[in-house]
Amino acid sequence: MLKRGLIFVHVLVLFSVVQANAQEKGGVIVTKDTLITQLQNFRAAMGINPVESKATVVPSKPIVRSAASRVKVRGFRVQIFAGSSRNQAFSEQTRFRNMYKDIDTYITYDEPNYRVKVGDFRSRSEANAFMRELRQYFSNVFVFSENVFVYQ
Repeated sequence: MLKRGLIFVHVLVLFSVVQANAQEKGGVIVTKDTLITQLQNFRAAMGINPVESKATVVPSKPIVRSAASRVKVRGFRVQIFAGSSRNQAFSEQTRFRNMYKDIDTYITYDEPNYRVKVGDFRSRSEANAFMRELRQYFSNVFVFSENVFVYQ
């Protein structure tokens, strides 16, 4: 037991001497791994938190849903309600549908909460713009990334 105590004290003293020497020199050396740059370039190329903003292409004519096919892609939805009350979730969904008849709504249940999410957005900027619009009508509004349905 005494040996362990002496070893612990020696290690503690050695550590404090090393820390004091490091503080006296006053410099911090930061080294950047080359993989970080590669990861940043990959994320920019894939559109995940891009470094530069990409140009948005607006289609020349609107897509007719009856003639298009529905495809599942990675996108964004805006959550307008999260709570344990099923009745309140359905009433929030109805309130939203009365305001926006052409936007789809989705209710999910992840025990113990019901979540009401709206919209099928391909880009985060579209979802954020819609979220800002909804903030005046709904209290807790968030953007989530998930699989959404789009028409092509």
